Amino acid sequence: MKSVVNYLVAGAFLLVSTIGFANGPAKSEVEKKLVKVELDPVFVKKGDKLMMNLLNISQGMVILKVYDSQDRLVYNESIDGKLVVEKAFNFERAFEDEYTIVVVDKFGTYKETMAVK
Repeated sequence: MKSVVNYLVAGAFLLVSTIGFANGPAKSEVEKKLVKVELDPVFVKKGDKLMMNLLNISQGMVILKVYDSQDRLVYNESIDGKLVVEKAFNFERAFEDEYTIVVVDKFGTYKETMAVK
């Protein structure tokens, strides 16, 4: 009888520990309340200028491109190894058109448009 009880206790312990491992390690209250950080670039328009700021956590390659309304490449730059990528696009002397600014990093492709009148 004593050995049956031991087997039942051991089986219950094994079941509970297996369920715990299946759900992953328990998270502390601090981990549960961490704020999710968006890594999308921030675009700010001021008159005929467009400022772009990107937090590049991976410090990998970031590609910046500007296209006009006919999908012609107007500007192209690659930046590698920088934590913060900042760029100001000046459209003061640009032809009247609608331009698309494309930012490509490890996490995705982001677009912003700028109309010049």
